[in-house]
Amino acid sequence: MLLENLQWIVSDAPVAYPDAVQFMENRVAEIRAGTAPETVWLLEHPPLYTAGTSAKREDLLQPDRFPVYEAGRGGQYTYHGPGQRIAYVMLDLHKRGRDVRCFVRDLEEWVILTLAQFGVRGELREGRIGIWVDRGTGARHERREDKIGAIGVRVRHWVTFHGIALNINPDLSHFAGIVPCGITGYGVTSLWDLGHTPTREEVDIALRQCFFEQFAKARSCSAP
Repeated sequence: MLLENLQWIVSDAPVAYPDAVQFMENRVAEIRAGTAPETVWLLEHPPLYTAGTSAKREDLLQPDRFPVYEAGRGGQYTYHGPGQRIAYVMLDLHKRGRDVRCFVRDLEEWVILTLAQFGVRGELREGRIGIWVDRGTGARHERREDKIGAIGVRVRHWVTFHGIALNINPDLSHFAGIVPCGITGYGVTSLWDLGHTPTREEVDIALRQCFFEQFAKARSCSAP
């Protein structure tokens, strides 16, 4: 089994972003050296913005609102804060065909499976990273789609870090300080905003169950 030695860490108190990055840096090196197990870490951060390697300065609309950190992962600006569950995923892709595209697809499907546990249909959109929810047609007959999950990864020596962020019940107004992931014309939502009110503990259970369902498979994702 691919995940027989996986370490699962759950943090209840908010974790400072620099501390989380330092932990991931250390754990990635240890996984590569064979001295620590693959790891999934569930946590949340205090309110902050992160800038990925493709972030554009003009997309930081309110630079003084919250601390801003260079993330080192792919992607653009994201918000992290209370009510949002983050999963940092540190896996050895040597065991999984060294296929980064496959890994990202697994992350996407993991979020979609988790949302389905709460009656929410998460979807992918061509040209738009992340997980989306179709909100139907508005009063002006326009189609509304909101983002509920973000994905940003980094890979070093075929070991992954960073991961996903799933909106349970964050303050959605905090996203107004950035252009989330550089995508305009769309909103941001959460499970509670959609009328589903699971606790963080219930979401953690679903994340763990769906992670093993999605990742405990040896297969190729090379085909579309």
